[in-house]
Amino acid sequence: MSTAVTPTPDTTRGWQAMLLSAWRQNIIYLGFVAIFVVFAVTLYDKGFLAPNNLLNIVRQTAMIAIMAVAMTFVLSAGEIDLSIGAVAGLASVTTAMAMDVGGPFLGIAAGIATGFAVGFCNSTLTTRIGIPSFLTTLAMMGIARGVAMWVSGTAAIPILERGYSFYFGGGKIGTVPVLLLWMLLFGIVGHLVLRRTSFGRRVLATGGNETAARYSGVDTRSIKMWVLVMSSVAAAFAGMLYAGRLQSGRFQLGEGDELSVIAAAVLGGTSLFGGAGTVVGTIVGALMIGLINNGLILMGLEFSQQLIARGAIIIIAVAISQQRK
Repeated sequence: MSTAVTPTPDTTRGWQAMLLSAWRQNIIYLGFVAIFVVFAVTLYDKGFLAPNNLLNIVRQTAMIAIMAVAMTFVLSAGEIDLSIGAVAGLASVTTAMAMDVGGPFLGIAAGIATGFAVGFCNSTLTTRIGIPSFLTTLAMMGIARGVAMWVSGTAAIPILERGYSFYFGGGKIGTVPVLLLWMLLFGIVGHLVLRRTSFGRRVLATGGNETAARYSGVDTRSIKMWVLVMSSVAAAFAGMLYAGRLQSGRFQLGEGDELSVIAAAVLGGTSLFGGAGTVVGTIVGALMIGLINNGLILMGLEFSQQLIARGAIIIIAVAISQQRK
């Protein structure tokens, strides 16, 4: 004789909590699939599903995704970097100018050095002097943009090295864009560092509770310094990819990218308040933004309307971040 088991209120609440947690953790992936299906159905006759269009989404998203991977570390540590778009533009200019003088190797070195220099300034002002990273990087945004305009004379600096343009933005291996390979490389390395190394655990501990982390022996000042340097270097690398793809360095490159980068990280599950981050979710968040931008263009919306949609994404990202805390 079998006896039926009646669920208790505690058991029911436990299942509800588990389902709610699973929903919040996977909402970015469900949202990505839903948006893709909607655009695939409504924009089928406009070539949304064409292989070339899908590859274009990847090309347009790769630099955002690379910067967003680094932003995941910054936000997870409880900081923010608003200078990344301007740093990308500055690095594209310094890379092009150095390449014109000494070839591709000098250009690459100049671009990376630009990122290190800006990151060192940001991290020093934030961790040593005590200026909040929001203000430090906001000021650096203007400084980097102004320097890029000054040294370039507001003109585009052409890049004539075909090898550089192939490996840093414009090339394809078979049908696979090189930009996709760079995005995957940064994503894999970022995921492994955040989830599988002591550095990643210290980043999350610093953002989760800085005081507790400090008492546990974590050098929180050093952690914050490193994540801000990483962010600027990743932004500089993204600028180098912009320059390679467009075969020129321009101060306008990366302008406004900070909004998309932060939105991608937060939509992917990284908390604006620190202590939680996921690189895989960040990559998906970046692809979602690229998907939305591409769909809006195919719908024939004006640039001003696309900006409105991007701002709405930021609001949604913040709302999701607060729900996940």
